[in-house]
Amino acid sequence: MKVSYQWLSQYVDVTGYTAAELAEKLTRSGIEVDIVENRNKGVSQVFVGFVKSREKHPDADKLSVCKVDVGQDEELQIVCGAKNVAAGQKVPVAIVGAKLPDGLAIKRAKLRGVESQGMICSAKELGLNDKLLPKEIQEGILVLPEDAEIGASILDVLAINDEVLDLDLTPNRSDCLSMLGAAYEIGAILGREVKLPDAEQGLNGAVQASSKISVDITATEQCSHYAARYIENVKIGTSPLWMQNRLMAAGIRPINNIVDITNYVMLEYGQPLHAFDAEKLANGHIDVRMAKQGERLVTLDGVERTLEPHMLLITDGEKPVALAGVMGGENSEVTDATTSILLESAKFDGGTVRKASRQLGLRSEASLRFEKEVNPEAVLPALNRAASLIAQYAGGRVAIGIVEKASQQHQPVQITLTVSRINNYLGTDLTAEQVKEIFDRLNFTIDTSGETFTVHVPSRRGDITKAVDLIEEVARLYGYDNIPTTLMSGVTTPGALTEEQAVRRLARNLLTGSGLHEAITYSFTHPEQIREFPGAYKEAKPITLSMPMSEERSTLRTSLIPHLIDVAVYNRNRNTDNVAVFEIGKVFVTDEASLTRLPEERLLLSALLTGKRHDTHWTGKSGAVDFYDLKGVLENLVSYLGIQGIGYEAAQPEGFHPGRTAHITLETAEGRKIIGTMGQLHPSLQQQKDLDDTYVLELEFSVLADHADTKITYQPLPRYPSIGRDIAVVVNREVQVGALMSKVREIAGSLLETIQVFDIYTGDRVDADKKSVALALVYRTAERTLTDEEVSELHAKVVSALSETFGAELRK
Repeated sequence: MKVSYQWLSQYVDVTGYTAAELAEKLTRSGIEVDIVENRNKGVSQVFVGFVKSREKHPDADKLSVCKVDVGQDEELQIVCGAKNVAAGQKVPVAIVGAKLPDGLAIKRAKLRGVESQGMICSAKELGLNDKLLPKEIQEGILVLPEDAEIGASILDVLAINDEVLDLDLTPNRSDCLSMLGAAYEIGAILGREVKLPDAEQGLNGAVQASSKISVDITATEQCSHYAARYIENVKIGTSPLWMQNRLMAAGIRPINNIVDITNYVMLEYGQPLHAFDAEKLANGHIDVRMAKQGERLVTLDGVERTLEPHMLLITDGEKPVALAGVMGGENSEVTDATTSILLESAKFDGGTVRKASRQLGLRSEASLRFEKEVNPEAVLPALNRAASLIAQYAGGRVAIGIVEKASQQHQPVQITLTVSRINNYLGTDLTAEQVKEIFDRLNFTIDTSGETFTVHVPSRRGDITKAVDLIEEVARLYGYDNIPTTLMSGVTTPGALTEEQAVRRLARNLLTGSGLHEAITYSFTHPEQIREFPGAYKEAKPITLSMPMSEERSTLRTSLIPHLIDVAVYNRNRNTDNVAVFEIGKVFVTDEASLTRLPEERLLLSALLTGKRHDTHWTGKSGAVDFYDLKGVLENLVSYLGIQGIGYEAAQPEGFHPGRTAHITLETAEGRKIIGTMGQLHPSLQQQKDLDDTYVLELEFSVLADHADTKITYQPLPRYPSIGRDIAVVVNREVQVGALMSKVREIAGSLLETIQVFDIYTGDRVDADKKSVALALVYRTAERTLTDEEVSELHAKVVSALSETFGAELRK
């Protein structure tokens, strides 16, 4: 909202305060002023002149020699090149020594041998915005009204010596979308009275309005009040210069006296108005109704609009004549031939206006105000004010009475609060007299009973509905700077991560430190990806979105692996064959074909390796990743998280290689539990995706978080030496190496410090159904030095146990 300082001064006394000082006070009280714009762009020594004569330049066809009276001792001779200059006009004249925008200085000069003692100016040369000028004065010199006083400063005549405050209003302060609203705000800040304009002057017609026009409201929910006046004998022309100046200061282009008056009153009261040519309305009738499907209306901009049933229309009972609150229709437009008008003022539903305006791309000053909800009690005062101005400046005779219909009555807001409640909220010690004085400055009517106030909120302040809104009003007018500063008190607790968040962070740090890259993929996937790789939840029902952004993102995922495969394919297509990525994210699982409850969200960890290892072998060659690389990643992670009891068992789940896949198990207090799967992708899937051997794992991260032991314990370095023993046994190929190691730990007990597999051999030197497993055992105790005899005895027991349990034979 652009607020002219000069215009504002007509409603509230701003003596003693500059525009910049008012802007500072407004901003400090809660209404931000973006900028204070000076309308004078550098104009000085420009006066109203009267062109007494115009003659053709003797040596130039396009120049004229004018004799101009500017109210000084002598006439000025000015050479002018404008086509529209003529004798008898009053024009702005820059005399010698004048300054114009862009630093132009006027000097005495000769043009084609003829002396010129000044310059007759156009509006643009005075720094006025072309876009806001009436079309008839956008070209050539600016012709002033006949009543302009010769010799008067053009700064006063065109109100250029004005400043404009540009208010950046929040959506709740629609009351300040009007000059009167801004005046009430300034009056409250300065403690000064607001002077309202005379809205009843000139309402002295002879005929009854009801005999000329009639009003009906069919759409009662979308239009709560519609009022109209009938005005006859109007003469369409230009509006007075002072009104044009104020409209241009507010950013609105003057058009004609009728349109300018409706815009002027809209800016003054914040109530949009519209004038119809009454002769173009069938029987002078108005019916406010919803549009019919496919109905059409040519709006004032000449565009034919196709309407929809949610749009509110003004009709004459036969045809649409306006899109309510947005724009009038071309078929009822006021033209130069108009002699009688129906003047509309109404309260339309903001949501209805907003929807129609946005859909049709028609945003206007009127729709902006309706969208933010206009003052319901300004409908009649604004109507009377506009009718009064039309009578005064368009020669109209205003018919007696207002024709109106109302489907709803505005319910005034009353709020009760106490001084103690205000002080408790603000931390102040205001008295009842101080609070009353603030409400009086706001022009709020109040009833007092001791320290209790019953406040009658004026309808213009639709943002005030609760006691806390009134407390905010007290705070901002008392002054935020005056509210005492107090330290916060109370029990505070430091922020911390949950156990799961802490474990997730540890896992991320370890995996990224191990050379894997973290991926974050969409929670939505293509249904085909779920079918080709269902993951651990193959029994889960797919959850489809009702309004997906695309088919590729139409279903909630049940596994992270398909998207990691997409990451690998994306990188391979860009010549990055070696990919090591992981993701920690949620999948969505339900057993319902049609959801009646929210799906279960499960947190998973997935990883993918493909291509060659990142580290280079000492031979200079890098081998391709395999199952054991991925297994090493997992075991490194669980070791880092302090998780014991991880195991593996052969498996053949869908989407995995049938011979290179295992379930991941965890020994818990309730027994062994499958927590995930790891292995190579099925060869057909690898071929389909054009990938080398690719290994993936997926497990329930929440289980890891539940069993993680993130406490770090320290042990002293061993004081006594260790004794190592190697053993190579031949067993059936079906025997799991993990089972062998578990048996060794069971027999060796606490004296066994570590056990490690360093070779597995299958080949010519062992039977076809056998394999050789070589284990390195280290024995040590923290209490003493072990003897060779006791280690040999214990080692013999280990070999014997392996023979008895697995039929193991020492390899020769």
